[in-house]
Amino acid sequence: MEIESKLALLADQMRLEPAEEVKVRPSAGSSVAPCGFSPTALHDAVQAGALETKKNSLGLYDAAAPGGKRITLLKTLLTSACERDCCYCPFRAKRNYRRATFKPEEMAQAFHQMFTGGIAQGLFLSSGVAGGGVRTQDRLIATAEILRRKFNYTGYLHLKIMPGAERDQVWRAMQLADRISINLEAPNAERLTALAPHKNFAAELLRPLQWVEEIRQSQPGHLGWNGRWPSTVTQFVVGAVGESDVEILATSAYLFKTLRLARTYYSAFSPVSETPLESVAAENPWREHRLYQASVLLRDYNFEMEEMQFDPKGALPLDVDPKVAWARAHLTEKPIEVNRADKHELLRIPGIGPKGAEQILAARRRGRLREPRDLDKLGIVAVRAAPFILLDGRRPPQQLALW
Repeated sequence: MEIESKLALLADQMRLEPAEEVKVRPSAGSSVAPCGFSPTALHDAVQAGALETKKNSLGLYDAAAPGGKRITLLKTLLTSACERDCCYCPFRAKRNYRRATFKPEEMAQAFHQMFTGGIAQGLFLSSGVAGGGVRTQDRLIATAEILRRKFNYTGYLHLKIMPGAERDQVWRAMQLADRISINLEAPNAERLTALAPHKNFAAELLRPLQWVEEIRQSQPGHLGWNGRWPSTVTQFVVGAVGESDVEILATSAYLFKTLRLARTYYSAFSPVSETPLESVAAENPWREHRLYQASVLLRDYNFEMEEMQFDPKGALPLDVDPKVAWARAHLTEKPIEVNRADKHELLRIPGIGPKGAEQILAARRRGRLREPRDLDKLGIVAVRAAPFILLDGRRPPQQLALW
């Protein structure tokens, strides 16, 4: 099977594995390119404007690497063959599905050609579990070693950790990658049993994430790739097995505070044919969106779980940003005086983020903030903040909703 055909087969379901990609609208008038490009022809097609559909069909996504640099990321697998029978997964062992497999040298060579041809600047490499987690992890590491050593690749590499991988393999992956990840998939062992019955939540999934933090704490960073340890992320499947937002966010909070994960990804469940969960309804994408917003509050705004506005069933409201929901409950009758609030208080005001809070603290050393335009000049969305603040002792005027 040709390289392009293999990549196309592997890319078919990679949308279910969120990584660093960002959503970019295709340019006006762009057309869908036919399959079967060589690396040179693909580069020409991309340059000519036949962009998003063709790129995604090979696993190429517009992405933001840690630090914000925009790159084209190849998201792919070493193999879509898998011995596990996860109930939601298109690559599950018992599903009738055409598979594709790369050898480590072949994958490294294919990506090297794409990199040198200017098609991709980064690689996200995962795999189905074939021959056990340890053997599969060896193949992932071998691919990374070929890229780094033989092809002298110094660009972005996100390497997946397989269920059942050993501590030494996690250590080696940390020496080769800019980011590593292992998908918890569910927030706890009970939910994982319903989602992926042959996986062990504590031993196979959570423990490797704990090893990463133990290594970061006990070993100097210069031993990692490019002189620093990689960041770590994970993913949850949302809405397949009845888990609540409380369950998901409680586990996310632990991962942020204790294991220092850079991010938790949430993937709204979508049923796949020929899987045990094919008759389960797709999850509302707004739930995924609210979980992302809430996770940012936990990670970057010092919010605690107790401050989230859950309903009696443990769900976030879908019709309102979770930060606005908190502010409506706590600040509508007791607005915060912007000229006296500390950073912790400022971060609870809608429209004010970490950068905006620092801008306010700096501006207050130069004088008092009296008008909404004083906030606008600092890059703060004053109209969002207005219902919940005082400026020099007065409520700022608010724009009335039309309905």
